[in-house]
Amino acid sequence: MRRSAVRSKRRSPPFDIPKPIGATALPTDLTEASPVERRVDTLLRFETAGQGPFLLAVEAQVKKDPDKPASWAYYVSYLWTKYRLPAALLVVCQDHATAKWAQQPVASGPAQLPTLTLRPLVAGPHNMPVITDPDEARADLVLASLAAITHAAEPVVNAILKALSTALRDAPEDIAAPIVEFTAHGLGNRPARHLWRNLVAVDLSFYKSYISEEIRDEGREQGRAQQGAQDVLLVLEQRGLDVSDEVRTRITECGDPEVLRHWLARAVTAASAEAVFESE
Repeated sequence: MRRSAVRSKRRSPPFDIPKPIGATALPTDLTEASPVERRVDTLLRFETAGQGPFLLAVEAQVKKDPDKPASWAYYVSYLWTKYRLPAALLVVCQDHATAKWAQQPVASGPAQLPTLTLRPLVAGPHNMPVITDPDEARADLVLASLAAITHAAEPVVNAILKALSTALRDAPEDIAAPIVEFTAHGLGNRPARHLWRNLVAVDLSFYKSYISEEIRDEGREQGRAQQGAQDVLLVLEQRGLDVSDEVRTRITECGDPEVLRHWLARAVTAASAEAVFESE
């Protein structure tokens, strides 16, 4: 009686599996058939004295995006697999609502089986200091950069960026380089990005970064556009065509050298100044 009672007693698993009402077998090959481009905004490797190296993936997030947590989990898992190093994720936000959303843990499995849970570190205007003193910025360049990015939507960002650029003058290029690039990327399309580009060009003129190269390229592009506009107007005027203020403004405000070259070709034979625009 005792044995049969033991045999008949139902055993429950040590975990709670949701009861399925259907199941489908899926392919077991997890190899990606075609390459998919996935990039983190910034990836840093840190060395520590007591715990060895680790990776820090940094993502700038400007608004809530329900698809992002799955991508972030992929980034961290991939980095862990590729480098065989502990990998952490820092999400940098510029407003309180996005920061609050980003710091919520997200599990990959059902509620009863969370399996992998993503808990990113979140930096935002709610927990980042305002650093406007170059000496304070020099003491912690990474923190100063995060301060600039997280306060990018606030007027105080100008003072933070000026303090950071001043502090970077004394930094070795191998230290300044990632700070400059990280700050530029984190500022996104905010107006503060233009100030940062100008500060890099002036205060860090020695530094050869993609930002300074972009500034130089933009200057060359603007120069070509200005010359192109002058050429179009010169041809029209030499042909004795009447150039209205509206036409002159449209030509001089065009910043695309290719379009201006097209207008120049048209200006040679156009019956009127307005006719240079006809075949756009």
